[in-house]
Amino acid sequence: MHTSDAIQSARSLLKGRSLLKMSDLSAGELRTVLLQGGRLKRASAEGKLTPILEGRTLALIFEKPSLRTRVTFEVAMTRLGGRSIYLAPADIQLGKRESVEDVSRSLSRWVDGIAARTFAHDTVVRLADSGSIPVVNALSDLEHPCQALADLLTIAEHRCKTTEDPDFSAVRLAFVGDGNNVANSLLVASATVGMSMTLARPEGYGPDEGALREALTLAEGTGGRIQVTDDPREAVRDADVVYTDVWTSMGQEEERETRLQAFRGWCVTPELMQLAKPDAIVMHCLPAHRGEEIAAEVIDGPQSVVFDQAENRLHAQMGLLSFLL
Repeated sequence: MHTSDAIQSARSLLKGRSLLKMSDLSAGELRTVLLQGGRLKRASAEGKLTPILEGRTLALIFEKPSLRTRVTFEVAMTRLGGRSIYLAPADIQLGKRESVEDVSRSLSRWVDGIAARTFAHDTVVRLADSGSIPVVNALSDLEHPCQALADLLTIAEHRCKTTEDPDFSAVRLAFVGDGNNVANSLLVASATVGMSMTLARPEGYGPDEGALREALTLAEGTGGRIQVTDDPREAVRDADVVYTDVWTSMGQEEERETRLQAFRGWCVTPELMQLAKPDAIVMHCLPAHRGEEIAAEVIDGPQSVVFDQAENRLHAQMGLLSFLL
């Protein structure tokens, strides 16, 4: 399909839909979101963006604080001609001052979409089921699909050298650390585009069994190879991309000392990176704890693309919102 036809088709198919998990997007839809994100990134750099979301308003419901998620959604709406309304935890008190369902039904009368950053994945599901407008999972305890979109866009740029029709089949991604929401979304995203991914984590630290089953099933049809191991060296050996994340996420603060013990020896160090391909890139979704999950000389070194990755949250979300809204 011609790229302009693919974009028009995606606009028709995705309009009004929600993105709660990576598996909500088919392979074709996922690739078209990446295509659109890359095109909008270039148009933004050239000052040629058109206000395709003029008159649209996105509500941002945040139960957790954020730098990248809040700023990139707000800037995405502004650059595309729309606007956003930030609703902090105290503004709504989901499920306390008012039910999730009543919040969603009310917002459906006023705004055109919701991006929700919640503790429980069930909250974004209830928001989507109760209202009549698209809901985007901006992070839950189960998945972080917007991060995975930005990650694929970054890998396409650095390893495939194109966002028009990237070939992920030769790319090997190693994720070292907690099998958390980011890892869950990356497993499904990798399998969807036919990329191989090995997740290395200590026994008992994920990934979600449902997300892993989805990824394994998808990989059977796309040729991607999905593996889980408890050996970080095995995962990183000959990898094109080495990815890590914090060991203790928001909401897990009481587990911090236990997790530090469980992940002892799991830091992405220069020595571990020597097992990857010489031109491998390093990724981290941020915020990072230098000296814990990743050494400072790695995240701040020449192989690191973490700030390209952070920037691409903006462009991937512009691509997504341009279809959903």
